[in-house]
Amino acid sequence: MKAELTKKFSEIYGQEPTQHYFTPGRVNLIGEHIDYNGGLVMPCAVTLGTWLVLAPNNEKVIRFKSLNFEEEATIELKPSYTKTGPEWFNYPLGVFNELLKDHDIPTGLDLLFYGDIPIGSGLSSSASIEVVMAYALNDYFNLGLERIQIPLLAQKVENEFIGVNCGIMDQFAVAFGEANKAIVLNCDTLKYKIVDCNLGDYLLAIINTNKPRKLAESKYNERVAECKTALSELNQEITLNNLCELNSEKFALHSHLISDETVLKRATHVIKENDRVNLAAKALNDGNLPEFGRLMYASHQSLKDLYEVTGAELDAVVEFCNDYEHVIGARMTGAGFGGCAIALLKKGQEEDFAKKLTDFYVDRIGYPAAIYISEIGNGASAI
Repeated sequence: MKAELTKKFSEIYGQEPTQHYFTPGRVNLIGEHIDYNGGLVMPCAVTLGTWLVLAPNNEKVIRFKSLNFEEEATIELKPSYTKTGPEWFNYPLGVFNELLKDHDIPTGLDLLFYGDIPIGSGLSSSASIEVVMAYALNDYFNLGLERIQIPLLAQKVENEFIGVNCGIMDQFAVAFGEANKAIVLNCDTLKYKIVDCNLGDYLLAIINTNKPRKLAESKYNERVAECKTALSELNQEITLNNLCELNSEKFALHSHLISDETVLKRATHVIKENDRVNLAAKALNDGNLPEFGRLMYASHQSLKDLYEVTGAELDAVVEFCNDYEHVIGARMTGAGFGGCAIALLKKGQEEDFAKKLTDFYVDRIGYPAAIYISEIGNGASAI
């Protein structure tokens, strides 16, 4: 890939690139819809991601080009910027805007991006672009940012420049990922630990349902509101900042305070899912992949029955995986209502899995899913 991108860069810009960078996408292995409830998530970096190839220019401009999008831009290097519209280059432009508040970028840059993360699939292509840009500028110009500052800056860009109120998980995972490791991240405190995630004879299958995620944003906001209601009612009797300060045993003592049955279901998922992350970390540390797989299935069932964010497409994928002998665990990942599911698939079964799942999914849903095979990869780096 490096040689191919070097050739493309030279054809486009008429000069050789001086540096290459890569930042992965991510999947959340377990711990869904609890990041905004102060809970634990367990993301890992994947081997799909975003490449950035660059070279300085003498014209004091930033040139944004991508092999994935037709839109391109040449923008004067200046102290600040505002979002120009929906185009992809607003994500890296936002990084320039944030860094230029406190740092000098002494020269213009010619930039070429390429990504193999399926856009809109829930694998965090936007976080990957933001982090690769921030990492590259920090490294190339020796700006002195500590590693923890990279995902925090990228999240700020997403929140304030792009206008998406996301948490820290996506940016953190793509910056800090390690091969054959998962990250257990406390979304409230940003404390984290790295856990072994050696999949051994298994690979990570990522199944994009190819369903447009039109419901995801509205339903996401609805779930956030329902969790706030649960927290408010629990605080009639106890003092909590977040739902995930309770474990299942303590929640059972106070759940009678939640008056609405739907709100009770939402809170039950959140608290049990948070417990599952701890159990999953133990299973991985023990090298017990079958137990980890069982917890993945339990997570999906809870997201289906209690949190109601799966939908026919994601449920079809997990149903197939549950009946396919070479998969030991599967679940939806991300916000739901489309996007992706993940599965732990035995090595050597990739072609058989893809064919049989495709036949099943087309018969059930009416159009094919897209299937990607990945290992657990490293975070942002110079190549």
